[in-house]
Amino acid sequence: MDEPVQALRATAHPLRLRMLSLLTGAELSAAEVARELGITHANASYHLRVLARAGEVVVAGEERVRGGTAKRYRHPWREGLKPAGAARDVEVRAMGQELVRRWEDRTKDRAQLCDAELWVSEEAWAEAMTLVQRAAELVHEEARPPRSEGTRKIALTIAAFGVEP
Repeated sequence: MDEPVQALRATAHPLRLRMLSLLTGAELSAAEVARELGITHANASYHLRVLARAGEVVVAGEERVRGGTAKRYRHPWREGLKPAGAARDVEVRAMGQELVRRWEDRTKDRAQLCDAELWVSEEAWAEAMTLVQRAAELVHEEARPPRSEGTRKIALTIAAFGVEP
């Protein structure tokens, strides 16, 4: 299986998308990922191995834990640009499922939703895409370990693309 398809299949699971989000702001072990997501250590290890084989997470270090070695993983999100195309459909479906879960967990203080299929100028589209890209970069750059002091948990799901007329 070619690498782009393997990576897309690896990320096409809602639990793995959550892991990638966690590993954006922190280097975590499988045990720490399991505790944060409320899953078993074995389940976390399995999904982390799938993500690692696909190149979606990397081993950021190792540490000795009770006579064994625990790997610490991170998500190198800047290198994670994926090609567009039909192979991405599965990942889009997983994002949709994850959006529903996140919406149910939202706080009631503030939310912004936009759903539009419009005709706009090339200039407006270019500016919108620049803002979308900057928003994605900002939250990834500022990601911190879970429950860090002075942080709040947020969700940002963005899909912006041209549509055939």
